[in-house]
Amino acid sequence: MTRGTFANIKLLNKFIGKPAPKTIHFPSGQTLDVFEAAELYQKEGIPVIILAGKKYGLGSSRDWAAKGPFLLGVKAVLAESYEKVHKSQLIGIGIAPLQFLPGENPSTLGLTGREQFSILFPPELLPGMTLDIKIREAKVQPQPSALPPKRCVLGRQEKQGGR
Repeated sequence: MTRGTFANIKLLNKFIGKPAPKTIHFPSGQTLDVFEAAELYQKEGIPVIILAGKKYGLGSSRDWAAKGPFLLGVKAVLAESYEKVHKSQLIGIGIAPLQFLPGENPSTLGLTGREQFSILFPPELLPGMTLDIKIREAKVQPQPSALPPKRCVLGRQEKQGGR
């Protein structure tokens, strides 16, 4: 089942312009299936994050929506927004649901998917807390260059209210 995570051909990896389940492994630069790249990252001890658009997790099988990425070594998802229940599922399995600040997304920030991210988690986390992310351009050659730090929100709380 883990091989099937992100294997829906309707998913498009915008960073490489190919449908799922393809991605690029860094630093090798190889285009691989997501599962194969995840195995390499786990062997190399490199944690993985997902950059996502709006309503991440929408339409997913509830059981595997968080379990699949967890088994692939995903430690955080940075999305524009989440399907309501999915955010809780990510937290429950140990994946940090991070959200871009309002008006920001991978395109507006100029993210290419070829960056290295360092997420600075304080000792005590609270929903809606703003976190700093250090980003470095990850090139196939060594010595990536530093980019200005970005900010995101940890699991922004949903507004309460009736229908």
